[in-house]
Amino acid sequence: MCDPLTPAPYREPGETGTDGTGKASAGRKPYPPAPEPLPVAVFDNHTHLDFPDGGDAGGRPAVGIKEALDAAQAVGVRGAVQVGCDLESSRFTVQAVEQDPRLLGAVALHPNDAPHYAARGELEEALAEIEALAGHPRVRAIGETGLDFFRTEGEGLAHQRYSFRRHIDIAKRLGLALQIHDRDAHDDVVQVLREEGAPETVVFHCFSGDEELARTCNEEGWYLSFAGTVTFKNAANLRAALALAEPGRILVETDAPFLTPHPHRGRPNASYMVPYTVRAMAELTGRDLSELCARLAENTVRAYGSWD
Repeated sequence: MCDPLTPAPYREPGETGTDGTGKASAGRKPYPPAPEPLPVAVFDNHTHLDFPDGGDAGGRPAVGIKEALDAAQAVGVRGAVQVGCDLESSRFTVQAVEQDPRLLGAVALHPNDAPHYAARGELEEALAEIEALAGHPRVRAIGETGLDFFRTEGEGLAHQRYSFRRHIDIAKRLGLALQIHDRDAHDDVVQVLREEGAPETVVFHCFSGDEELARTCNEEGWYLSFAGTVTFKNAANLRAALALAEPGRILVETDAPFLTPHPHRGRPNASYMVPYTVRAMAELTGRDLSELCARLAENTVRAYGSWD
């Protein structure tokens, strides 16, 4: 993979093609247009700036870090949490947070990657490196970690559980937030958190639960981070959870380049797309947009600390 810290040619949101001509590269859909700026700045608390959007040769990201964050800042997204999900992306995260002060970082082994490290006999070494990377002062979370019963089964689940427990321990010892990846595993994730003793700050990244999990998060004081999925027509469970969530426990994210919000589902996502989701959240809950933005920003800083 090409060095993702080397910016690729920048395209304005809505343009396609690596040369800015507007012609689509093979296999790539165009970026959506930039939304109307938010009245109060918020943060994207989960993005993957090192992931390609599907079109650049060599799998490199479509834009550089500065360009991506400039586009976000122009529409009222003042910063982001860059998230690692294996050793390579966690190393990238540490480099990225040193490059631009609008970034904080999270590092971890994704639950679907943990079994692969284990199969090679490298899980302990990898966990040790994650802990070392997490010592950087601008790394504020261990994540994304958790359980994923959609893509992993059999013996791999035991490695997932072990890795999850180890990540919980690292987060607690270092005093960092824990970003949860939870796919088809709500009850088991909650069980492990309770058995191990959850860190002070827990964030359910790309919240995928229902009213029951929302009530649990309210009771435990855990954060619910909503992505573009809350805008999908088939996401009644997420809208019900959002309606129940304590206002002081909601966050917003992109999980870019994935999960682009309606009406641009299926096209590449990026931090500048956050306003689409925030406006949908305001409409769904009947909250004043400015008040919701201020609350989201306050909650994010409480969860991860200051960007300044």
